[in-house]
Amino acid sequence: MSAVLQEHALMEPNGLEWHWFLLGKGGLGIHSRLTLVGRSLDGPELPDELRACRPAGHPQTEMGGILVRGSGVWFDASGTRHNEYRLVELMVSPNETGPSAELSVYHDVWGLCEFRGEPHPANHAANAPRLASALEELVHVLVVEAEPGEPTYDGRAEGHGLKAPDIIDGRGPDLTDAALGVGRQLGSHRCRGVFAVSNPPVGWR
Repeated sequence: MSAVLQEHALMEPNGLEWHWFLLGKGGLGIHSRLTLVGRSLDGPELPDELRACRPAGHPQTEMGGILVRGSGVWFDASGTRHNEYRLVELMVSPNETGPSAELSVYHDVWGLCEFRGEPHPANHAANAPRLASALEELVHVLVVEAEPGEPTYDGRAEGHGLKAPDIIDGRGPDLTDAALGVGRQLGSHRCRGVFAVSNPPVGWR
């Protein structure tokens, strides 16, 4: 999955994060982080390196969902390339029926309007098709159909993109109020839409 995202310049993985839990008891509030500098996601030694991070005081713990983070590229209306950390994120988690994966997208370039509600069709046209193409390829690789995850305040995933907002008087909804009071400014305010897949094929969550 990360290789597909790399091919579309949506994420260059540079680190992994995960939590530890005890069966029957839940999470311990302990998290681990491993840099991918000098490592490959498909390296045969990587699983053992992750397990070696197990807390010494809790030898029976299991690994929870693994978050893959990195930087991705988006293009503005003039075609200028921008590199941004956490443009998209990939989460892979264990469950009773098999592993599941979630792809979360951030930023307003995936939608028809910016966070203030102003339409930006050129930004959308330069970026949304790249996301759609990557999701279509993931569906092909995993042999599982896509279904959006849970909607968020900032956006609702639909198909291989974000659902178009309601346009009233030429503008979409102003989402900047969500950035107030939580230490986020407009420049770092992120739109989140989630696409999730499980294996065996039970559809996108």
